[in-house]
Amino acid sequence: MFIIRRESHNPILSPRHEHHWEAVATYNPSAVSTEDGVRLYYRALGSPNSLQTPYVGLSSIGTAFAEDGINFNGRQQVIAPQESWDMFGCEDPRVSFFEGRWYCFYTALGGYPFGPDNIKVALAVGDAPDHFTERHLITPFNAKAATLFPERINGDVILLLTAHTDWTKEYPRPIIALARAKRIEDFFDPVYWQTWHANLADYALPELRRSDADHIEVGASPLRTDGGWLLIYSYIQDYYNERERIFSIEAALLELDNPQKLISRTESILVPEEIYEQYGLVPHIVFPTSTSIGNNGELDIWYGAADTVCAKASVRLHDLLRALDPKRPARTFLRAPQNPILAARGEEFESRDVFNAAAIELNGSIYILYRAMDRANTSTIGLAVSEDGVTIKERLSEPIYAPRADFEAKRGSPTGNSGCEDPRIVHIDDALLMTYTAYDGVHPPAGAVSSISVDDFLARRFEMWSAPFLLTPDGVDDKDLVLLPEKIHENYLLYHRINNRICADLLPDIAAGKRVSRCIEIMAPRHGMWDGSKVGSAAPPIKVGNNWLMIYHGVSRHATYRLGAALLDSSGTSLLARTADPIFEPLEKYEKEGEISNIVFSCGAIVRGDTLFIYYGAADKVIGVATASLAHIIEALS
Repeated sequence: MFIIRRESHNPILSPRHEHHWEAVATYNPSAVSTEDGVRLYYRALGSPNSLQTPYVGLSSIGTAFAEDGINFNGRQQVIAPQESWDMFGCEDPRVSFFEGRWYCFYTALGGYPFGPDNIKVALAVGDAPDHFTERHLITPFNAKAATLFPERINGDVILLLTAHTDWTKEYPRPIIALARAKRIEDFFDPVYWQTWHANLADYALPELRRSDADHIEVGASPLRTDGGWLLIYSYIQDYYNERERIFSIEAALLELDNPQKLISRTESILVPEEIYEQYGLVPHIVFPTSTSIGNNGELDIWYGAADTVCAKASVRLHDLLRALDPKRPARTFLRAPQNPILAARGEEFESRDVFNAAAIELNGSIYILYRAMDRANTSTIGLAVSEDGVTIKERLSEPIYAPRADFEAKRGSPTGNSGCEDPRIVHIDDALLMTYTAYDGVHPPAGAVSSISVDDFLARRFEMWSAPFLLTPDGVDDKDLVLLPEKIHENYLLYHRINNRICADLLPDIAAGKRVSRCIEIMAPRHGMWDGSKVGSAAPPIKVGNNWLMIYHGVSRHATYRLGAALLDSSGTSLLARTADPIFEPLEKYEKEGEISNIVFSCGAIVRGDTLFIYYGAADKVIGVATASLAHIIEALS
């Protein structure tokens, strides 16, 4: 479990129009930490040259320095086109200080228009960080993004690069591979590369692409950690479809002694969301090119944004490595060995499925209110009771809440879905307020609310539930209703989902029949990430200090439901932090196979001491429970 925070000073570096060589864009930075601060190398794009490249600017490599790693000064051009193989541009530097010298690998453009035959890897070498005195063409074939491992491995110098980044019939897909040599000078020899290229498959890393339509490219130089070499790289989904492609950043862990072997990897952990990432010369791009260790042991990820500016984001290295640890496959939460703790049984009202459970603790007992579905696909609310949070002590044979209003009565097919779905419950003042999805099988799902006094609930006087009424507008797909368990300035704060995002609204009186009328946006999908299709509230938020912990569900574009965590401010409306990775996902057979595959969907959570219990529906079929350390979650979000 980890979060990624963008630097508040982003963009770190922007073009300067008074410098002709960087007047259009400054991006794809390579950061090198020194004793005095951070030296940044970057791709600088000048204005188009009407004689040489009339439609595009000429790229060169600039450098700047910042003592604080933020405010860069002393910009100067250090590598400009001068050789036959780079006369049309020098792009995307990866710089290393290795065994006493400065090495800048870069993409060399040797012709125009640009294509596989003229895009290759080159190297500039110098004895000072701002003075490179020699150059070499490295690859005689199409390649990009070469970078050195920071130390020898088993006595060898290791170069990591991406071969064949530009499509040809012979080489239609990019390949990240390793090249080994006893001396860096061996990489200057075309004969070395002829032999290497003839056996390219022997040097390739395992396939990192999840689809043949995707694209990958080396990002930062690998970072040595106790668990392995950490590789931050570029992952582009649907690369060959210009309208659908998604640029993102991912991480992988490689074995220390054999970095050709993959230990583990993440999915996309950063996608374009900020305005400087979404708008620029080429919109909607985050492209990683280097890392450095920042304050408090954080990993700084340097990246180009929208092919226009340099930016930086940070993640706690410990948290990222914990998420990449193959010994921790269960993410943040641990499943109860007794799972599933509830499954359908013979009673008519729950003869088909039970799932998506709310939970409330009263007088030391945990009451689990769950969605029960009969063979006609009508949903009601059942009740089970547990003392320890896992073992079911009691389970009622009749529903405690059933459809009563016209808006939840079955109107469609006799066997179509309808009824009262996905309850959430909170305790405010002396009442229990239950929000749920009301569905008649014809109109869009709607959000409803009903209440009951604590005394009546404990006495099992379930006929005392108040008459339900709708809280959401007519004709709008609005569900996943969750109330904040405390009033905000005497108002109820209601979370609801409009289409694919979590919204909120303040209601002065939950019993007055007033409906939500606005969307205070709390959280939206992150296109291209694990929650890129849809997000919705899970359990009611949990008070932690002055802030609120929100567990939410996220849906991927492949329709997998997972859980994430977010930290909201005291008002419940401002997002302070959000996990980059899911904290819980379908792994077990009962979560992967059921009415609908690959779903964990929570509507309820309970805190006992430092233990957070989540109750969740698995594959829309059964109910499970999982636990985690609340302190660990809050620490990761802080």
